[in-house]
Amino acid sequence: MGEEVFRVLGDGRRADVLLSEATGLSRSRVAALMDGGCCLLAGKPCTKAGTKAPAGQELVLTVPEPRPSAPRPENLPLDILYQDADLAVVVKPRGMVTHPAAGHAEGTLVNALMHHLDSLGGIGGEIRPGIVHRLDKDTSGLMIVAKNDESQLALSRMLAERRIEKHYRALVEGKMKEPAGRIDLPIGRSKKDRKKMAVDPEGREAVTEWRVLAEGRDCTLLDVHILTGRTHQIRVHMREIRHPVCGDPLYGWEKGARVPCLMLHAWSLRFPHPRTGEELRFRAPLPEDFRKGLALHGISPEGIMPEDGEELP
Repeated sequence: MGEEVFRVLGDGRRADVLLSEATGLSRSRVAALMDGGCCLLAGKPCTKAGTKAPAGQELVLTVPEPRPSAPRPENLPLDILYQDADLAVVVKPRGMVTHPAAGHAEGTLVNALMHHLDSLGGIGGEIRPGIVHRLDKDTSGLMIVAKNDESQLALSRMLAERRIEKHYRALVEGKMKEPAGRIDLPIGRSKKDRKKMAVDPEGREAVTEWRVLAEGRDCTLLDVHILTGRTHQIRVHMREIRHPVCGDPLYGWEKGARVPCLMLHAWSLRFPHPRTGEELRFRAPLPEDFRKGLALHGISPEGIMPEDGEELP
């Protein structure tokens, strides 16, 4: 895949609009290329996206070859439920970090995706997958991955507009007083511990809905639907109502229920395809360690998890 050169005649409209139409790239991507000196208007550099291109004057945009990103492909085990030219849906295993970072330069979800995904167009000029939403290291389950700039932009917009429906399975401490509930409390960085998040009146809006699926001896299995995607949202909200997620090392009780792991799993996704509009629906079965945690407290997954063909969630 070498560099590509696109030529289009001006018609009085903005340069970024004309070039986006000619190239199929998002306007934000075109604007970034223009700012980087990749565009000429009538033979002269054109760096401002809002520049009007006079009728008959030629715009030339050079799209450089995507450069390899720092993360290296790694052949790590990864369950890919779906992929096409625009996106993929994968099941992130518990214990896997999403992005390379200090202390986690290798073995991340991005490293695995770079090995397993085919026809990866790249994001922002780099050959890499676009992570649309994140899961904590110790949370397992479904994630959507964009394979090009257009999908990244469309999926991010869907997320902001709450058009991506996400449900989790969470085993929480104690018994709930009601069969279902809604938590609408803003979340921000904790002022006492910067490694944590906390309910904060000055924080960002955060909305979590929950309903009881089954009760154990000293804990409860919930279906949790998040309408926003704040860092540690479910864990913070459940702690705030005094029903923290079992096995949570940051927000859980010091002497909480005995479980083998953080009992939080991203179980289902429903969203329209960013290109075709077709509704896509996915479920990720409970991992074995989660099932063991349920069994320790007298809860059987059988009978509470819908069979194939049943309605989500």
